Amino acid sequence: MFAKRIGSVTLSLAVAVCPVLAADGPAAPAPSLTYAFSVRATLDPVVEQGEVDSGRRRFIPVTGGTVDGPAMSGTVLPGGGDWQVILPGGLTSIEARYFIKASDGTVIEVTNPGVRTAAPDVIEKLAKGEPVDPSAYYFRTTPRFVVKDGPHGWMRRKVFVARGVRNPDNVVIDFYTVE
Repeated sequence: MFAKRIGSVTLSLAVAVCPVLAADGPAAPAPSLTYAFSVRATLDPVVEQGEVDSGRRRFIPVTGGTVDGPAMSGTVLPGGGDWQVILPGGLTSIEARYFIKASDGTVIEVTNPGVRTAAPDVIEKLAKGEPVDPSAYYFRTTPRFVVKDGPHGWMRRKVFVARGVRNPDNVVIDFYTVE
């Protein structure tokens, strides 16, 4: 133990090995995931902005959709969208913003940033709206929700991760809570 007096305060530093800083593995068990719900969002045609700052910028309007799962059901409200930047090397940066209306009438704001990665030829097929096997790409997001207190207030108190599947005229996002 190392101690140093500074004014009227004594600072102590333990020099012993702390189990939290163990070099042989994590300090706590890995978190688990619990399936919460899926969003199937319908989409309008892509709006291409073109090459800006070394990336192909696009906007995909969200026209509606459904929400189903053990934790929530409802609809996706029209008017949101997905802002994408397709970068060289098969990386697409994504940020979707839209609203869900739960079956009880609660309106929930969704902000869902993430990445989609694949071989450049797969990214190009996805960009053209062609069918692609979901195992050919990595599509993960970290959604956040803005919702008033009440039956869906729990969504502000959990961390979520999600996996996406892009279909020609819709996207399906499966949402999981991190436990």
